Amino acid sequence: MSRCVLGLPGAVGPVRRVVDLEIVIPAYNEAARLPATLRAAVAYLDERPWRTRIVVVDNGSVDDTAEVVRGVEAGGVDLAVIGCSRAGKGAAVRRGLSAGTAAFVGFVDADLSTPLDTLTEVMSRLRWGAPAVVASRHAPGARFVRAQPLGRRLGGAVFRALARPLVVGVRDTQCGFKFFQRDVVHAALRRCRLTGFAFDVELLRQVQAAGRQVVEIPVAWTDDARTTFHPVRDGVATFVSLLRLYRPGVA
Repeated sequence: MSRCVLGLPGAVGPVRRVVDLEIVIPAYNEAARLPATLRAAVAYLDERPWRTRIVVVDNGSVDDTAEVVRGVEAGGVDLAVIGCSRAGKGAAVRRGLSAGTAAFVGFVDADLSTPLDTLTEVMSRLRWGAPAVVASRHAPGARFVRAQPLGRRLGGAVFRALARPLVVGVRDTQCGFKFFQRDVVHAALRRCRLTGFAFDVELLRQVQAAGRQVVEIPVAWTDDARTTFHPVRDGVATFVSLLRLYRPGVA
């Protein structure tokens, strides 16, 4: 049986253990992908020396996202599903991170495009005191196992050029694999306002605004064609949100 925990508002299950690491997975209509993702995560995390909780944030799904989470065998890993009624990846991530009580908290995409074993280096960096550690597809040493379609690559290049002055020294703000010291990210979240895909830029910007370092580590990244990101609908909204961060008075 899966071990589900109650301590998070909206979670299911009887007990909430103290853990070292909490991993948030934002999910919108992810019933098809989540079982394989969670099984792979549990298999990896069960062998690690740290105690882990996975928190799936159901972002208003109309499929069986919440139910498939409850059906996953979680072994020694705590597994929770909580709801987020406010639409947007940023809103879901904020909901999960804000509820975190572990020393280290972070989030990953439901498609696991970034290899899970990246967590080994992430945890090492965090334990040595790094405030924030993020995976990067564009740092020296990174590579694409399977690249995105040309249109998304071009859009990504423009986005990175616009984000570069906002998050200094970070080559890739959008890779969905970011982890933090809990106090660092909670302080940053109090100043975040965006709810969509540009949330990552705002979050990292607030970490830097507090004088804390963001460490990038190169990864071998694999595109998943089943992404829920829609180039037109989400792409336009993401660029508009990013440009809002250039407005005077927006920290």
